[in-house]
Amino acid sequence: MNVENLKLEFVKIYGEGEIAGYFSPGRVNLIGEHTDYNGGYVFPCALSFGTYCLVRKTNNPMFRFASLNVKNREELSLDELTTPLKKGNWVNYPLGTIAQFVKQGYELSSGADLLFYGNVPNGAGLSSSASLEISTAVAINDVFNFQLSQVELVKMGQKAEHEFAGVNCGIMDQFASGMGDIDHAIFLNCDTLDYELVPIKLDGVKIVIGNTNSPHSLSSGKYNERVAECHAAVEELKPYKFINQLADISYDEFRALENKIENETVRRRAHHVVSEIERTVKAVDALKSGNLEYFGELMNASHDSLRDDYEVTGNELDTMVEEARKIDGVIGSRMTGGGFGGSTVSLVKDDAVDSFIENVGKNYETRTGIKPGFYVAEIGKGGHKVF
Repeated sequence: MNVENLKLEFVKIYGEGEIAGYFSPGRVNLIGEHTDYNGGYVFPCALSFGTYCLVRKTNNPMFRFASLNVKNREELSLDELTTPLKKGNWVNYPLGTIAQFVKQGYELSSGADLLFYGNVPNGAGLSSSASLEISTAVAINDVFNFQLSQVELVKMGQKAEHEFAGVNCGIMDQFASGMGDIDHAIFLNCDTLDYELVPIKLDGVKIVIGNTNSPHSLSSGKYNERVAECHAAVEELKPYKFINQLADISYDEFRALENKIENETVRRRAHHVVSEIERTVKAVDALKSGNLEYFGELMNASHDSLRDDYEVTGNELDTMVEEARKIDGVIGSRMTGGGFGGSTVSLVKDDAVDSFIENVGKNYETRTGIKPGFYVAEIGKGGHKVF
């Protein structure tokens, strides 16, 4: 749906008047999974699809929320903007973001009408929720002239996820949606928020996203369970090396101390995180030096660790990765996102892309009974005003 059609839909719902439009992208993470809430490195890039937020300030003290993707709508007074709605209500994502402005003392001088439209596949692990949060943050910041920095808006999106969606996520998804740039990936230190925009130079190679169409749900509890297991590992390591998070220990130090963690499951969770942080640093160096083959090997190792140590893949993701790796011309393939369903990301040589989509799709459907979707990724720009 193009911008002009979105404007027409807004007028159908809310009537004539001035409209402002904003967009924030989804993201795909090339490597560095489940490291962000452990203070480690990630390497995502923003995508060309995401969430539009159309908004108009009004003279009445109400915020009205509508979406072209979901039927239910909400109308809330200014004094209801800091209270979450029933769990599972999509409005909690923009509402939770608006609540952060209120909690930080920014006065909403009037109400507003908001219309959302997203073209990120829901449940694909490509951060549809973060793009919804950041498009809201960018819109409210601009329309009400609060003049907050983009990084502050990113932090608000993360808090919305924590407080209104109940997911104790790290900062990666919101950061990629807010700070991404065309043809660049973000090498982000999730502890300090220091970051580098790294040019994506993939001569003769495409990034192909494979949607398993087995939707993931981070709010199901498994994600928060992994967060708790990582915290448990930190507590068991502290008597031997004082750390606040798993990113504070090197891989070699961890291997020397890992047997101090009594619970085998907790030990494996920590092993994944510490090794994944090291893999991410090596992968960025490999990309900068043009060594795509090594980058692909690290992607493969990342998936295997997420499967064996972190146990967040599942049959559908593992099947798609297995089928991808059988295709001549695939440099590397792994799950991307939180896991428990969702999508894979693969580096595929140009002349193998059509074969990849045809054969991986056919074999995946034969093995799982689910028809997948594929997208050749275009790397887009972070949250911004469209009109």
